[in-house]
Amino acid sequence: MRSPKDQAGVFSQSEYSSATAVSTAANYIMNSPEPFTHTYRAYIRLRENGNLNLKFWHSNAVDSTWDLGAEASGSEPGGEWSIESAFIADGGLAPDGTVAPGTQIPVTFTGEASKQVAPGEAFWSDEAELSLPEGHYLAFTWTIRTIAPGKTLPYNVEDVLVSAYDGPGHLAGQESADSFSESGKLLVLPSYIGYKKKVDKKLVFLGDSITQGVRTGKDEYSYWAARIAEELGTSYGLWNIGSGWGRAYDAAADGPWLNKAKQGDEVLIVLGVNDLDIGKRSAEELLEDLSHIVSLIKGANPDINVILSTVPTFNFQDEREAAWRSVNKQILTAPPAGVNRVFDIAAVLSMPAPADHRVRAEYMSNSEDPHPNGTAGRAVADAFLAWYREQPVR
Repeated sequence: MRSPKDQAGVFSQSEYSSATAVSTAANYIMNSPEPFTHTYRAYIRLRENGNLNLKFWHSNAVDSTWDLGAEASGSEPGGEWSIESAFIADGGLAPDGTVAPGTQIPVTFTGEASKQVAPGEAFWSDEAELSLPEGHYLAFTWTIRTIAPGKTLPYNVEDVLVSAYDGPGHLAGQESADSFSESGKLLVLPSYIGYKKKVDKKLVFLGDSITQGVRTGKDEYSYWAARIAEELGTSYGLWNIGSGWGRAYDAAADGPWLNKAKQGDEVLIVLGVNDLDIGKRSAEELLEDLSHIVSLIKGANPDINVILSTVPTFNFQDEREAAWRSVNKQILTAPPAGVNRVFDIAAVLSMPAPADHRVRAEYMSNSEDPHPNGTAGRAVADAFLAWYREQPVR
């Protein structure tokens, strides 16, 4: 990252671009009564295949608060743990827990196969080369060992959007699926999957589960951030740091999550649903947090273009509906200082007025859950791209 705390140089300060639209933000942390050794394997669709020079960056910290914060809170540092070994491989056309024989390439850290990770540490891997045929998944596998009981490894606990497997013991070098089980609500990946790529512009999408894509189909990449990445093409870099249950006050704390957002040439902020809901923030408090986020981003780099979205529609009622309407009216008519453009995601998702506080039925992930589905992902992506290509930067 650009921050002097870690000197890692993730996005705009590096020759690497984000290789996937999958978010690997952390909103939870391992909390085990005893030390363990465990292996995690995930299958990622990359934005480009072929001969790739890949590099991985990791932040040993929780990005955003889960639930009320008892289990994991924003900016909480991870504990002490170690990478015993890590590999990239051709995951084939079907993400079934195996990797193509003979394709595993070790991922090293300053020339070493293992890496001891300190609390809160951020670090790069060495570059690794892999030839990945068109249409094939990247398989990333690593074995993690913890040193002591208690909180250790940050990860993402939301519904898994990619095929992932895990198993006890040191299995990272194994090509078969033996001893692996399909992971549920458990995505353990580096914070950033990069590939050597010169792009025209690097975008960061900072948001909650709606940006992450939660409730859309596994391995479908049908959420709007992934569809936007696909439509913009690979001349644009896109780093999705959407984090389930994330809220604006997590980002406003100016911790590891916001530090990621500062790395782009352009940042889209889509926050507020969880602030008004579980966070029970007032309209005034949410607007203050959004203003502070923008000022922090601009303070880090005045040249970053900041796009602020309206708070997505989420079937709010009563006081929360009133706060939602108040915040969005302010964003649309008098956005915080430093905002270059405003995108109205709520207008895309909402039913016609006066029921515009409700999500269109065809866009809900199910009849009880207003999280946008893949159909909504297409609608939001289409609306965003039409708006993005026409609206001038202020």
